[in-house]
Amino acid sequence: MEGKTGARIVAIMLAAVALTAALVSLIREAEGPVVRAVLEARTSEDPLRQDLRRCQQLGNAALEDDSCRAAWAQSRDRFLGRERAQTAAPNVPDASATSVEGR
Repeated sequence: MEGKTGARIVAIMLAAVALTAALVSLIREAEGPVVRAVLEARTSEDPLRQDLRRCQQLGNAALEDDSCRAAWAQSRDRFLGRERAQTAAPNVPDASATSVEGR
């Protein structure tokens, strides 16, 4: 009788593990598409994204296109977390860096 009882306990534990795994997979499947749909809807309205796609389709000709260069600069600034005002005049020297006091 001890063998039959042990086998029943093992069978119940395996059934519980299988049931838990099935529930976890169902929960993950239900959450996945909702997140993707929200991200796709938000990014499809971005004009910068549309410009970057257009430049991607141009291929090597995009290297000479001024609007593509501006789109790449804006994308780079967004990625790095810079504000657009900081990069508007990159060649203007900072007044504090050029002044020399006492010399």
